[in-house]
Amino acid sequence: MKNNHLNQRWLYLILGVASMLFAGIIYGWSILKAPFGAFWTAPQLALNFTITMTCFCLGGFVGAKLSKRFGITVSIMTAGAISAAGFILASLLDGSSILMLYLSYGVLAGFGIGIAYNAVISTVNAWFPDKKGLCSGCLMMGFGASSLVIGGLASRIMAAWGWQKAYLLIGIALGTVLVITALILKKPGTDVVFPAPKAKRAAHGEAFEARDYATSQMLQRISFWMAFTCLGLLGAVGSSVISFAKDLSLSVGAGEALATTMVGVLSVCNGLGRIFTGALFDVKGRRFTMMVTNVLTIAAAGVTLLAVSCGSLPMCIAGLCLVGMSYGSCPTVSSAFVSAFYGTKHFPTNFSLMNFNLIGSSLMATACSGLLTSTGSYIAPFAVLLGLSVVALVLNLLIKKP
Repeated sequence: MKNNHLNQRWLYLILGVASMLFAGIIYGWSILKAPFGAFWTAPQLALNFTITMTCFCLGGFVGAKLSKRFGITVSIMTAGAISAAGFILASLLDGSSILMLYLSYGVLAGFGIGIAYNAVISTVNAWFPDKKGLCSGCLMMGFGASSLVIGGLASRIMAAWGWQKAYLLIGIALGTVLVITALILKKPGTDVVFPAPKAKRAAHGEAFEARDYATSQMLQRISFWMAFTCLGLLGAVGSSVISFAKDLSLSVGAGEALATTMVGVLSVCNGLGRIFTGALFDVKGRRFTMMVTNVLTIAAAGVTLLAVSCGSLPMCIAGLCLVGMSYGSCPTVSSAFVSAFYGTKHFPTNFSLMNFNLIGSSLMATACSGLLTSTGSYIAPFAVLLGLSVVALVLNLLIKKP
């Protein structure tokens, strides 16, 4: 591969990270929902996030089909238009109709960002067959850091100019960034020859022959369903904690300022977990990386459970950092796992189906929130989450080959 192609792919990675940074605002719901508390109840707002994540997953699947039929330029431009329309319509809400919130933020923004997520990640990953983990980690880091960077900026805009202006500006910025990405980002040509993976990677390889699996073939593999369930169970820990991280910190004696800061720290650790896991995948391989992610998640749930049991603020801080790292690891492992096990030819569609485990994670997070409300204690939810992460470990150990 020529040097200009080598340089070109790094430019595409930077562009991909930037677009994911804006698209990741979908996870900033805990910040963006604040003004709607005056109009609707907490359960109504919680339902909006579930709708958002469901449409996000559906958008990823549709995005794979759009990219295959019309190309990534059309796919990403469509994503920009739909997601921007969602935020702009949300800026016009007056509290009279919860259905309009569900349609604007939940359906349109969620669906559009899902299309962009799949198209950008699958295209940029195609430029890094020799560095699958690192590439996925960088892209996921941008997506995970959005709550801290873009969400924090949105919070300041809401305080200064009002929430309507914040939503309007997010919509315009998101649409603009995705259109620019669509015009620049390209798939590698068939004549491009990539560097071969480093020889030391082979030492950590697995005993199966690499091949491209069609989506129907992948869905017939028990390995897919084991990984799907495993990652869904692991993701439930992070999904649950993200929804009540601030209140959790307050419950063990943190002040208001520190509790707010811990939400940001959770986001930072989320981003760090994504890039760390990606780099680890390239060096140590799939099996080792998934095991580290699983053990990290068990430690996160266990330390946080111990923290709430004895009311320890330092242990709670450590637990939240571990939760962020473990939650950030899951999407990176998802992307790298699908690519390593089922090949790159059908990656966009295969990856979009793997991402449906996010719906299961969000539903389990909702159940844990209900358990928190019914028991009035964080002990029961974290005991359940610890149990789920142990079940995930059993499944993890059983995954041997595609």
